[in-house]
Amino acid sequence: MTKPARPLSGLNDADLRLLRVFKTVVECGGFSAAEVELNISRAAISLHMADLERRLGLRLCRRGRAGFLLTDEGRMAYEAALRLFAGLESFRSEINAAHGRLRGELNIGITDNLVTMPKMRVTDALRGLKQQGPEVRVNIRMIPPNEIERGVLDGRLHVGVVPARRALPGLDRLPLYQEESHLYCGRGHPLFDAETVPDAAVEAADAIAPTEAQQVPEAAGVQRALTATATATDREGVAFLILTGCYVGFLPTHYARQWVERGAMRALLPERFHYAQEFQAVTKTGTQANLVLERFLDLLRRTGMEGAGTKGVDGPQKSG
Repeated sequence: MTKPARPLSGLNDADLRLLRVFKTVVECGGFSAAEVELNISRAAISLHMADLERRLGLRLCRRGRAGFLLTDEGRMAYEAALRLFAGLESFRSEINAAHGRLRGELNIGITDNLVTMPKMRVTDALRGLKQQGPEVRVNIRMIPPNEIERGVLDGRLHVGVVPARRALPGLDRLPLYQEESHLYCGRGHPLFDAETVPDAAVEAADAIAPTEAQQVPEAAGVQRALTATATATDREGVAFLILTGCYVGFLPTHYARQWVERGAMRALLPERFHYAQEFQAVTKTGTQANLVLERFLDLLRRTGMEGAGTKGVDGPQKSG
């Protein structure tokens, strides 16, 4: 494709509409899947994409029998478009704040399977936000911790909820709570009905190892004692394997409780095979004032103060 002789001089409303079509196509994974989301025909989407490529002077994607595939320039344009729309939303929020109205969006990324926490501060803060700002639009994305941190840093997300693993530069952190995890086996496993569970039997059992993205430093010592013969990328995958009755694996106690109460799972030697992990809310350091985000963070801090000195099933709640 021929590139424009001059750099892109500015963006108009038509450009923004084309970029929104492009963003939707990328997030839907192709033209066909985007038809329903955009409520326009596949042919119209193709024309919009061609117009955007001519406008930018870049080849954004390849279409063919192999399916939809972004080019390197397309990935760059997509990331830039996300930052652009995040900036527009921030502008709108700041203008609304000047009028004293709680309006705009809250884009939040959350690690999977936290909703069963007995003291879920995020849920309480979201409830308070909806009560104080009925017009606020909340967008939740359930994605891995590393993607959440990148999304907060590049502006796609306003706030994320992630495990406290490493000190990533450029992020402010608000401690939320401690999560307790135990080692479980499922009904049908040789250890499930055993009256006495020897350490050696647990260590020799087929175990589930976390993938690199899911590894927890606090669990390294107890995990090394196990015989890993399977992996899972998330907690739901671990639960699937445990419920086969063929594997042992670590799950948060709040998440496993539903199966323990039904007699489908059992904790193994919890006094030895356990660990605790802290979760925290992260925001970008030095982010421009945003009334919606500030109100949400304030509500998160209040939930910590209200729970200070109390103990839930999974241990003490840390105050922010």
